[in-house]
Amino acid sequence: MSPRLKLTVAYDGAAFAGWQSQAHGNTAQDQLERAVHKISGQRVRVHGAGRTDTGVHALAQCAHVDLPDRRLSVERLARALNAILPPSIRVLDCRCVPDNFHARFSAIGKLYRYRIWAGPILPPLEVDRAWHIPSPLDLDLLSAAGENFVGTHDFAAFAANRGGKEKDTTRTIRSVRVRKSGPRVRIDVAGDGFLYKMVRLMVGAMVRVTLDKMDPAEIARRLKSGRADGLRYVAPATGLYLVKIWY
Repeated sequence: MSPRLKLTVAYDGAAFAGWQSQAHGNTAQDQLERAVHKISGQRVRVHGAGRTDTGVHALAQCAHVDLPDRRLSVERLARALNAILPPSIRVLDCRCVPDNFHARFSAIGKLYRYRIWAGPILPPLEVDRAWHIPSPLDLDLLSAAGENFVGTHDFAAFAANRGGKEKDTTRTIRSVRVRKSGPRVRIDVAGDGFLYKMVRLMVGAMVRVTLDKMDPAEIARRLKSGRADGLRYVAPATGLYLVKIWY
């Protein structure tokens, strides 16, 4: 039986069309599978903990792979993968895990971070790294809007359709924490799982409330309705980071 390896992977979302393999081959999953093939001579599937969209970054995406060729130690394998991969993606850690470990189905929670630059001028090094909002944001109002999401809710009103209807749109959000340092605003969202574009729709609603373009009570109303009705604003993908996955 091939040993199962867990990979912790970081990548610059601006360089790829998301995580999930696509026909054009320019995704994080495609890059990893090509690198594994070059090393082992075997075409094997690399299973990720979840999809990230085009432009979304990962500080610690998790994946697993069953690697037939174990001539390399896990330390040497990580170095070999990084020697092949483009500089915009890196294997940060590689270790053996039990055969019943699954990067997606064994996960019990995730932490996403959304970054906003709330100032008149976006520094060049923040391009594709944060959502630029030219005016300051009220931190207290932003935090109060985010508190509406904490708990177990039907998040159908804060999810997009990926092509097939989700069977269960109920999720539990453990915390929404907002921090500010000068024009830098950071929103950390921790939960047991997330629907397609859920965090970006949450952040979009929070910002609209802060900019006085949406009544704060509207968030609670939409959560209770369980329907994706009314005007919705999706925050740009470039400000979103997958930070951590709990197992």
